Amino acid sequence: MERKTGTWASISRVLFALVVAVSGCGLDSGLHGVTVKPPREVPSFEFTRADGSVYRTAAEAGRPMVLFFGYTHCPDVCPTTLQDWKRVKQALGKNASGVRFVFVTVDPERDTPEVVDKYAKQFDPSFVGLSGDSLTTARMQEAFGVASIRDVTTSAAGYLMSHSSQVFLVDERGRLVVLYAFGTGWDALLADLKQLL
Repeated sequence: MERKTGTWASISRVLFALVVAVSGCGLDSGLHGVTVKPPREVPSFEFTRADGSVYRTAAEAGRPMVLFFGYTHCPDVCPTTLQDWKRVKQALGKNASGVRFVFVTVDPERDTPEVVDKYAKQFDPSFVGLSGDSLTTARMQEAFGVASIRDVTTSAAGYLMSHSSQVFLVDERGRLVVLYAFGTGWDALLADLKQLL
């Protein structure tokens, strides 16, 4: 990213710390990410997909959800995160079908449902890319404590978006149970999913 990366990384770490503090998180649960104590119920959201079908982030019995907010023009954090998910899914083997990997864009202006889903699926065909209207996007970001802002600087790809970079793990009951700061090894997510499955 450009020179704002360092500043935004600092802001993102502060926001992450605030989410941790407000949620009453800890590191002593036996899980490898930052655990949310007690697990926090998160609302369900609906998105219309490229084929016209509706995707709901509601709880699914036996299927935890791994969730990340990003955008398709992201030069670094987003592709790195999705590449880590690919490693996790491969390492889970046959158990991978019990996990939903969901990528939600913070840039619905450019990332249409078609664009974001194609982006997610280039990492793995089972990954889900979602784009909602601005109100749905804002409400979902608020529910997860995610911040994003359009940068005034531009790149060859157009404007950039600075955004929170943590990954969220939501259990099969629709509760936020673990957060992973960017840079946490993908093996931490893998180990925690093995515990939940």
